[in-house]
Amino acid sequence: MSKFCELCGRIPQTSQKRSHSNIATKRRQNLNLQLIKIDRKKLRVCARCLKKIKKEKSN
Repeated sequence: MSKFCELCGRIPQTSQKRSHSNIATKRRQNLNLQLIKIDRKKLRVCARCLKKIKKEKSN
């Protein structure tokens, strides 16, 4: 299962993990993906998009 938002297309970022001796190793920062249903379809959307959807529904 790929880790990207199906609405906005955001993908995981790469960053560096720092040890006590300040040696850098690459690590991956995944998105906060949530599974939701929109029009009978299941979508994996990030928390940012989910917040936007809820805000639009309330207006």
